Amino acid sequence: MTESSDRTRPAAFSYPGHGPNARIGIAICHGFTGSPLSILPWAQYLAERGFAVSVPLLPGHGTDWQDLARRGWTDWHRAFDSAYEELAARTDACYVAGLSMGGAIALLTASRRQVAGVAVVNPALSFYDRRVRVIGLLKYFQRTTVPIEEENPTASPTEDGDYSRTPLAAVHQLKRLFAAAARGLPRVTAPVLVFKSRNDAVVPPTSLAMIRKRLGSASLEVVPLERSGHVATLDADAQEIFEASEGFFQMHARSNVSTEKQ
Repeated sequence: MTESSDRTRPAAFSYPGHGPNARIGIAICHGFTGSPLSILPWAQYLAERGFAVSVPLLPGHGTDWQDLARRGWTDWHRAFDSAYEELAARTDACYVAGLSMGGAIALLTASRRQVAGVAVVNPALSFYDRRVRVIGLLKYFQRTTVPIEEENPTASPTEDGDYSRTPLAAVHQLKRLFAAAARGLPRVTAPVLVFKSRNDAVVPPTSLAMIRKRLGSASLEVVPLERSGHVATLDADAQEIFEASEGFFQMHARSNVSTEKQ
């Protein structure tokens, strides 16, 4: 396992595969204003079982909100797509996965790459706040807003950087990312596994409804999470996510190998 040498902020993590799962790759993407810390237990679980895992740190993340305000959605997607390409080049079957905004980025990559499958946790493609409709104009009059917070969060906290404010310029970029990911859904043909918390106060149900309606894949499985909030990878249902996604990766990797031999 390797870790970036920069100790002043959350780092990207990379795990080489070992054993029978060494040729199965999984690129995992964190969420908006988050960092690899929010998905690290998931990545570690998969790495311990021999999968090759890549968890990039997206530009503007793990630092502060001023840095995030200078970044665009294509910067975020490009960073994850590059991590996926590098991992896919050294594995036989490579998956994409993600949490929240990371789910949107994973789905966007799946619409443009021949991924083995997609596993996402509370994937975000829409907003609760209706003000986002005019965010392109609002950002010129209001630079920042308070971050979205769950009233009684149950997930373990992480130190992701200084995001005490949310820059509206970045929210505008987030809206553009969601639109791009939504447009790409019909082109996602790989199997998709979605974990959805019933108590998610951050991502509205319309995101999952959009996936159900527009997804091009004939294989969609939705697993409800009964005890977790938005950051479910650090919450009460985390073990269920880890185990079910492992089974999903194993099953479809075997299917890919069988198809290639025919």
